Amino acid sequence: MFGVKTLRIVGPAVCRRGASVPWKTTKTQSRTQSAAAGQRVDIGGVYPPIATPFTQKEDVDYQKLDENLQKYAKIPFKGLVVQGSNGEYPYLTDEERVEVVRRVRLALPTDKLVMAGSGCESTKATVVMTERMARAGADLVLVVTPCFYKGMMDSRALVHHFTQVADSSPVPVVLYNVPANTGLDLPVDAVVRLAQHPNILGLKDSGGDITRIALIVHKTKPQDFQVLAGSAGFLMAAYSVGCVGGVCALANVLGREVCELEQLCVSGRWEEAIALQQRLIEPNTAVTRKFGVPALKQAMEWFGYHGGICRSPLQPLSEAESLQLRLDFSTNGWL
Repeated sequence: MFGVKTLRIVGPAVCRRGASVPWKTTKTQSRTQSAAAGQRVDIGGVYPPIATPFTQKEDVDYQKLDENLQKYAKIPFKGLVVQGSNGEYPYLTDEERVEVVRRVRLALPTDKLVMAGSGCESTKATVVMTERMARAGADLVLVVTPCFYKGMMDSRALVHHFTQVADSSPVPVVLYNVPANTGLDLPVDAVVRLAQHPNILGLKDSGGDITRIALIVHKTKPQDFQVLAGSAGFLMAAYSVGCVGGVCALANVLGREVCELEQLCVSGRWEEAIALQQRLIEPNTAVTRKFGVPALKQAMEWFGYHGGICRSPLQPLSEAESLQLRLDFSTNGWL
């Protein structure tokens, strides 16, 4: 049976309002029934996709996580992304993934959103993980494209997957496109179709193709769909084509500076934004596609956060890589 686009809420999060659309909405959980009608979640702003600290035995170090959270709470982030790619979620057990989200929600001020990564390879597992993340306190879930059978992940398969997840989710869903890790791009036509779902709020796009991002923003305007840049390296460009914020690995290290860039863009101070954006490009590249999570964790240590080791098989930086990482920060005036 087809339903009408409705509102759903958990904690501070409320879905957008829209017109009648042909989507099956079979679940309305009790937590969503407390929603005040006519509101929607505004996800605009900056989110660090937080790292997961480990002990020397590679157990999750919850004390160091809490110490990082205390520092992040003082920065004007819209919220935190928990169990994203930089959280090493593929290397955590299901229980660890949920427990990290629960701890973050307990530690974080209630005015900060918790966007929890709940993606798994199968639709069934993603539905279950999404429900678990909601129970752990997530305000929204970030659902990555399944990719093991990437050759079969066409628009039909992906629309079906995300629809089933969104139909069942107690909280709003944000699509997650990260082709560098998954080896596939969530097709634009699939995004446009999914944007009509009442419980799919937006997209985090880490691909960096600004023409693609601009097209998605343009084609989903009628649905009030919200697009987040997936990197600080193209945050200004993303704002210029209509994005509402960013999930930026570099914000784990230079959080105030990335938030400053956001404010410069929002206020239309483009010359200042250009100057700051240019200084963020090299360090951002270093902690993402150049050296990855080990570099992010190393840089966190330099800036007073707990980064520490990665969980195997990820390896620490070599001495040469560490020197290059420091150079990428220092030559831009950050160290």
